[in-house]
Amino acid sequence: AVPLKVIRQIRDMDLALFPAMDFARDIFMFSFYTRGMSFIDMAYLKKKDLQNGILSYRRQKTGQQLFVKWEKPMQELIDKYDTFDTPYLLPVIRNNGVDEWHQYQNAAHRINRNLKQIGKQIGLDIPLTTYVARHAWASIAQSKNTK
Repeated sequence: AVPLKVIRQIRDMDLALFPAMDFARDIFMFSFYTRGMSFIDMAYLKKKDLQNGILSYRRQKTGQQLFVKWEKPMQELIDKYDTFDTPYLLPVIRNNGVDEWHQYQNAAHRINRNLKQIGKQIGLDIPLTTYVARHAWASIAQSKNTK
């Protein structure tokens, strides 16, 4: 896991000239903002999963139903990306109904490769991945007695 100061450092990076790295960072932050949501769960989120300020989804791995209060930073990330022509909340799976599993896998590899570059840029001694966002949220939440 990484401490909150590193999360803030990642959040505050200016990656405007590097769209693929910017997107990877946004996915990382979205995971952190959504209580450490796994990448597969983020990839398959649908717009209909967000209702009345609550994001509800079922964990792919366990089938557990989870609810997350929708916050402004989450909306700001969603608003950056055009998902007009897709039922998905995030632009991970672009072609609805067309080999969605491979779209998810390719995006996961691309995003984690870009996150590792971000980690190197800020001098992290561990590879930065979407999993680090999950672990960081859990560690920081535990340190602050949050659930």
